[in-house]
Amino acid sequence: MGPALLLLLAALLGGAAAFRVGAFNARRLGGGKAARDDVRGALGRIIARCDIMVLQEVVDAKGQVVPLLLDTLDSTVGPGTYQALSSPPLGRGSYRERYVYFYRPGRAQLQDWFVYEDAHPQRPDVFAREPFVARFGLPSPALPELVLVPLHAAPAAAETEIDALHDVYERVRERWGQQDVLFLGDFNAGCGYVAASRWGRIRLRRDPPFHWLLGDDGDSTVRGSTRCPYDRVVVAGERSQSLVVPGSAGAFNFTACFGLTEEQALVVSDHYPVEVELALDRAWGGGWHPPLALLLGLGGALLGLP
Repeated sequence: MGPALLLLLAALLGGAAAFRVGAFNARRLGGGKAARDDVRGALGRIIARCDIMVLQEVVDAKGQVVPLLLDTLDSTVGPGTYQALSSPPLGRGSYRERYVYFYRPGRAQLQDWFVYEDAHPQRPDVFAREPFVARFGLPSPALPELVLVPLHAAPAAAETEIDALHDVYERVRERWGQQDVLFLGDFNAGCGYVAASRWGRIRLRRDPPFHWLLGDDGDSTVRGSTRCPYDRVVVAGERSQSLVVPGSAGAFNFTACFGLTEEQALVVSDHYPVEVELALDRAWGGGWHPPLALLLGLGGALLGLP
């Protein structure tokens, strides 16, 4: 029996690998920093862990970061394994940042995107860096589409910006009719920027559609002297919530994984990436099983039966 049929049967019986999504505040990542071998190598390894990774705090006026990182991924993972989508420079005054998506086109098809128009009648100009929202098609009947909303919140306005993500969610529903949304990134959601007594006032925390995958007692900081849950992942939508792999959401400690000292890790960033996995081969509401006739037919073919 040919290898193609064996692979098909293995895929039907075993399912696909979990789909991993991440976000990473790469701490003022410009072309000079990305050109360093140690930084570029670490970033390449961090991105390659994920099917979709959103880099934040990319300060790249000359457009050097994306080509450098794609070249690194091409040489280490494989040519064309990743593609990238960059937002325009976002911010107030002269300081601007970009959100940059790196994604595997074989696992996630980019369908549409927009910069959130920060002009809500009751809450205009809330975001220091408006969310750059992207919609991806996924190879899964359980979750055919997923929308990502990254946020790098201004520390002094973290509470207001996190709350306003509720408005972004409503805009996503109006524009695409989509309820399966991942909010992720450096929310600055801890260590004094959002008081514990204020969480109940934040709609993204209070309202039923939103499920916070990382708690207030976590830590996404590199420095051993701090313990702050700045970076978060929040999921909305029954389908996407049902497919979250239990225990998969967390901060990726690249210091320990890559065998770095704290000083070496801080050259890359003072944040850790946050990640979550989705079991795309799991049926919504129950386990998926291949049709019996298909399994019998494949089994017969493997045994050489007519």
